[in-house]
Amino acid sequence: MSASGGTKAIVAALAANLAIAVAKFVAFLFSGSSSMLAESVHSLADSGNQGLLLVGGKKAQREATPQHPFGYGRERYIYAFLVSIVLFSVGGMFAIYEGYEKIKHPHEIEAWYWPVGVLVFAIIAETFSFRTAIKESNAVRGKLTWTQFVRRAKAPELPVVLLEDLGALVGLILALGGVGLALLTGDGVWDGIGTLCIGVLLIAIAIVLAAETKSLLLGESAGTDDIEKIKAATVDGRTVTRIIHMRTLHLGPEELLVAAKIAVEQHETADEVAEAINAAEDRIRAAVPIARVIYLEPDIYDASVAAGGSDPAKSPGGSGH
Repeated sequence: MSASGGTKAIVAALAANLAIAVAKFVAFLFSGSSSMLAESVHSLADSGNQGLLLVGGKKAQREATPQHPFGYGRERYIYAFLVSIVLFSVGGMFAIYEGYEKIKHPHEIEAWYWPVGVLVFAIIAETFSFRTAIKESNAVRGKLTWTQFVRRAKAPELPVVLLEDLGALVGLILALGGVGLALLTGDGVWDGIGTLCIGVLLIAIAIVLAAETKSLLLGESAGTDDIEKIKAATVDGRTVTRIIHMRTLHLGPEELLVAAKIAVEQHETADEVAEAINAAEDRIRAAVPIARVIYLEPDIYDASVAAGGSDPAKSPGGSGH
């Protein structure tokens, strides 16, 4: 996933949310609608979230240091996780509290044309933002379904913006439904129910985001396609005859660590093995450009040990250490 694609979607969402947040808050001041207050806080939280994603992307570009030899690529995961916390606490919990208060102490909506007009404007603006996120995601999604894309993407920005924009659109529809029912029935309780539904929606999205970014923070392996490319590029059939075992780890969205124990011919000299390892590293980087940190350990393949199975501790040629 290109950084430029993610940044374009983030900036589009940030511009839309800032404008919408101001419009919603003005509508709340004139109408007293709790749905509008919850939605204004929602848009303000989303704006802060996009700011967090931009900060995370900037910090992740720092050069590696002796203290952090593998760089700062995971900063993007950390800030994406903070987004889920903000969405849960500021957006979701506030909306639930505000909805509960409105249901407990309902009042009629004043100047109805303000919330209705702003919600229609917000739906149009969020649709454009959502369209940008979909377009940028389609450029890197390939044949994955949308669910698979959100679950498997190693760069967190586009899945975060996609879920936020989707949540914003559904939330706006819920707010419009709550305001509309409150106006039709003259009962402000419906406005509170709409607000409560917005809160539940935001918390659900926050939980999904937290689960996915937690997995990235813990460390995920390369995707299946990249693993197969690395395997094919490593073995040359001459000096490197097979991969005994291999581990991959994303150091960041666009930086992959590859560590493998490779089998070499017993009669090869040290110079020949070193040359073969260097050639294998070049082939791996050509096949998977994000494989920037590569450690290949040569060993002699032992067919009798291979009967021990796939357990790295019993891997052919060594103990797996």
